[in-house]
Amino acid sequence: MFLTRFRLNTARTGTRRLLSSPQRLHAAVMSSFAEPPGQPDGGPRILWRVDHNSPAEVLLYLVSPQRPDLTHLVEQAGWPATGGWQTFDYAPFLNGLTAGSTWSFRLTANPVHSIRRKEGEPTKRTAHLTHRHQAQWLLGRQEKGGFSIIEKTPDRQLLPQGDEHELIVRDQRGLDFTKTEQPGGPGRRVTLVTATYDGRLRVTDPDAFRRTLTAGLGKAKAYGCGLMTLAPVR
Repeated sequence: MFLTRFRLNTARTGTRRLLSSPQRLHAAVMSSFAEPPGQPDGGPRILWRVDHNSPAEVLLYLVSPQRPDLTHLVEQAGWPATGGWQTFDYAPFLNGLTAGSTWSFRLTANPVHSIRRKEGEPTKRTAHLTHRHQAQWLLGRQEKGGFSIIEKTPDRQLLPQGDEHELIVRDQRGLDFTKTEQPGGPGRRVTLVTATYDGRLRVTDPDAFRRTLTAGLGKAKAYGCGLMTLAPVR
């Protein structure tokens, strides 16, 4: 597995065009590999995420089973003369994860649930729109994901409901774009709601957690959702 970081040049038209359409950015990410990626079966897959740290600092993170080549992205949306990208061997880090270790994390996800508006109707996938429900969506995936969000300890009984964990939900975005299966062919409208999570977690099941980091969490992985990255706790 490989972890790649690439800074986008926000002054370029090519960057703005990519950021305006998750489908275009997905196609650009997939073009980073000489061999077309196979269909994932629950195992490691290509995941990506865009972090909007500031108007001038926008970073693309990419996790992949193969080493990518982002030359085309540098030419289209980077600094061709001076810029580049950084790719790291992710396997030693993944293999070194242990139960009980704590990490800061970031995740952009598509928090949805299935509801049935009337009896007899099929269920419909619907986005969670409040920070509280979006937080509950992630908390509900802790055990299967091999991690637990760290709970706040001082005067926990006095904390407002929904604020018991070291977790911030922010940067909710509504994505609305046209997906086309073939160039020039008919398209269909796709709407998504994404949210970014920052917080601290504890690893509870290293094998399950490695699957979370390499196979992704939740839906809409093709459109920049599901990639969790870690950093040492400060």
